[in-house]
Amino acid sequence: MHARLNPIGNCPLTAAWAAIGGKWKLTIVYWLAHKPLHFAGLRRQLDAVSDGISQKVLAQQLRELMADGLVTRERTGAVPSPVIYSLTEYGCSALPMLDGVKRWGENHIARTRRADGSHASLSCDARIGSAS
Repeated sequence: MHARLNPIGNCPLTAAWAAIGGKWKLTIVYWLAHKPLHFAGLRRQLDAVSDGISQKVLAQQLRELMADGLVTRERTGAVPSPVIYSLTEYGCSALPMLDGVKRWGENHIARTRRADGSHASLSCDARIGSAS
């Protein structure tokens, strides 16, 4: 699989956003950092912390992450056996940045809740133990 082209030549921010930006990619990387997952298991994890993701969108996001070398797909046996998705070594290089984004998000949630007095549902971390 070949890396996707950077939509704006030589712009590192655009290159990073193309590889890991959007609604789902950081969350996919987050869950795969915990353990390799089958497609259905990954979809369940995403559905547990969001409004849900369609099969088509998840497949597309995984294809893009694979094309950029962040995720690998390993067949577990003969067709039609499931495949397992996992982070590559290169994909793991995004984890410090993901951790920074996650910390910023936690602060943003806390700030927003203080401002409007709301109390939202569990975080991704709170669901890790129950969504295995």
